[in-house]
Amino acid sequence: MSDVEAGTSSGRVEAFSDAVIAIAITLLVLEIRVPVVKDGESLSRALLDLWPKYATFAVSFLTIGVMWINHHTLFERIQRVDRRLLFVNLFLLMAISFVPFPTAVLGDYVQNAQAGHAAAALYGINMLLVGVGFLGLWMHLAAHPELRVAGFTDDDVRQALRRTVIGPLTYVVAIVVSFISAPAALAMYAAIVVYFAVGQISLTKG
Repeated sequence: MSDVEAGTSSGRVEAFSDAVIAIAITLLVLEIRVPVVKDGESLSRALLDLWPKYATFAVSFLTIGVMWINHHTLFERIQRVDRRLLFVNLFLLMAISFVPFPTAVLGDYVQNAQAGHAAAALYGINMLLVGVGFLGLWMHLAAHPELRVAGFTDDDVRQALRRTVIGPLTYVVAIVVSFISAPAALAMYAAIVVYFAVGQISLTKG
């Protein structure tokens, strides 16, 4: 029996993936803790001082949200899954589920002149791995047209690959930037999520 014959429908895989992504996106807020202020100290100032936490939370929340949208869009093009695709999807989910950790690290150290570089690089490496996971899924679909829904052609897959590869390439640049300026790298991470939120609308509508 072949992998395809033994495969399962994509709906079950997508439901499991949705659960993992939902947990990852929820964990992000747990790293924003209520500040402890002493008598005479300003709570308003303490809340404002948490801006790096707010910023990294917003970037990561939107990034994971766009990942979920793109993952859903991708699996709408899949009719059946095989064993290899399941493992590639597991790799992608592992990378997404790790996002809360580098988000917390970057929120703590983005303003630190020394540690901020490593924190921003760690965040970028994590996002790079997510991008590699998405590339792996599209590449597997390119090699196995029998897994796709009817009407989703090789040209459609190649177009999706061209869009998707921009993410990993840009994250490599952002990792390099992180060793120059952690805040600049954070701004790049925000710009990347805007690109994938806006620039891939045509894929979602396709």
